[in-house]
Amino acid sequence: MIITSKDNELIKHIRKLKEKKYRDEYGEFIVEGVKMIEEAIHEKADIKQIIICDDCKNQNMMTSEQLYDIAKYECIYVNEKIFNLITEVTNPQGILAIIKKAEKNENKIDYKENLFLILDNIQDPGNMGTILRTVDSLDMKQIIVSPETTDCYNSKVVRSTMGAIFRVNIIERDLEKIIKEMQKHEIKVFATDLKTEKTIYNVDFKKTAIIIGNEAKGVSENVLKLADDRIKIPMKGKTESLNAAVATGIILYEINRRNI
Repeated sequence: MIITSKDNELIKHIRKLKEKKYRDEYGEFIVEGVKMIEEAIHEKADIKQIIICDDCKNQNMMTSEQLYDIAKYECIYVNEKIFNLITEVTNPQGILAIIKKAEKNENKIDYKENLFLILDNIQDPGNMGTILRTVDSLDMKQIIVSPETTDCYNSKVVRSTMGAIFRVNIIERDLEKIIKEMQKHEIKVFATDLKTEKTIYNVDFKKTAIIIGNEAKGVSENVLKLADDRIKIPMKGKTESLNAAVATGIILYEINRRNI
């Protein structure tokens, strides 16, 4: 059976998942493309359904091995007109999947780690995706985000993570409470702040949490006050600040370099 009606309940459900409130309500998100679905299968993500365009031009992009893996899941076929209603990609590959998000009670902070990243109101989806990829590249398994931070399950974020979304535990918490909790676990919390004189090269990083702030405003004042110390990346040129994702990469890799 091939779905040809936009009024089909599954199609209406998928279109709803384009909005954060429905992703939160149903605990689901969408991934698109052969590579992302292959990553989801490899990482044993909770795949609810895979939707395949029956007559799209790009439907032959999958190998026989990929088709075999996909066939193990519930596959729903739609025509090209319907697929174009549910895709968020300009040149879709004709395949997407509905993925179940981790339950909130599973999102517990692992305090055995030595390096933690906290995001305070990051808004740009591209930055968020790049940060998740950076965290994954360092084999970090978790990040903590404020409730105001852009939704990590936004389609743009998901695509730009290149699969990291399946490997990094995203923990949404009130940052003021989290900072106090981390300090009880003897984790030193550093907030990034352009006004400080202390740089990442003259502080001691042991069991450490780094707070990266909003692209325009930086770390919020109430969070800054709770941090144990403030740090910045020293700049030799006239540029005063760096993109949030770039800054995150520099800081995390400097800490990793020292602690290898």
